[in-house]
Amino acid sequence: MKTWRIIAGAAGLLLGGLLAAPPARAGELSCTMHFQLSGWSVFYKTATGSGTVRCSNGQSMHVKLRAKGGGLTFGKTRIDDGVGKFSGVSGIREVLGHYANAEAHAGAEKSAEAQVLTKGNVSLALSGKGQGWNLGVAFGAFIIEP
Repeated sequence: MKTWRIIAGAAGLLLGGLLAAPPARAGELSCTMHFQLSGWSVFYKTATGSGTVRCSNGQSMHVKLRAKGGGLTFGKTRIDDGVGKFSGVSGIREVLGHYANAEAHAGAEKSAEAQVLTKGNVSLALSGKGQGWNLGVAFGAFIIEP
């Protein structure tokens, strides 16, 4: 009888563990950035803009954005309604800094763009719609500053 109680208790713990939602990593926040960005490229790519980062803990911060790099790239672009989603963040200030990026792009008139950038353990997925024209391959940095 005692063996059945042990088996039933273990089965209950196992089943409870399987049905429970997996816990979020301790201290990880959900942060989103809404931004606008415009720039140009002729071998060297440059863009500037601004945005607002908001996190699930209620913190928010206005930020300045810069993109720079080089490659075989030509064009002029503007993103008015961009969205960035951060992962791996435990505090809002962790979104600041230099993110590495590489991209291939082609567009004319109205275009859409999406890319994922990284900075250590922090990732940033960017998406947006804009206007302009561009063609090429570029490597460089996406920089978020206070």
